[in-house]
Amino acid sequence: MPELNPVVAQRVEAVVVAALAVVVTVAVGYPWWSLLALFLVFDLSMLGYLRGPRLGAFCYNVVHSYTVPALLGAVAVAAAAFRDEIGWLGVLAVAWVFHIAVDRALGYGLKTTDGFEHTHLGLIGKARQAGRGSDPRG
Repeated sequence: MPELNPVVAQRVEAVVVAALAVVVTVAVGYPWWSLLALFLVFDLSMLGYLRGPRLGAFCYNVVHSYTVPALLGAVAVAAAAFRDEIGWLGVLAVAWVFHIAVDRALGYGLKTTDGFEHTHLGLIGKARQAGRGSDPRG
């Protein structure tokens, strides 16, 4: 039986999640461009790196986890079920999920405190080029 690389599996999974976010956006009637308009907002979490890798990783990982957008999405769906339309919350949640999924599909995983270029999906950027072949995760 062939071995399934977990990094590849997570990246493929992220492509599927990003595609689902686009489908949900269009199906619910949100403007498709909202995904693009909000895309870089979530990367403001990288400003934590100005205070060091520990705070930077914490801020980045909180914003790049599916937990908060999933909770926001649940609130938006519950509100809609009670006819209390708060569509902006749904747009935000789907755009947030889309951002995380695209990042993961491109190999930008959750950060370690070793530095911005060290992620749970392997090394990125200059660290990947310098350590090519030394990181077993990808």
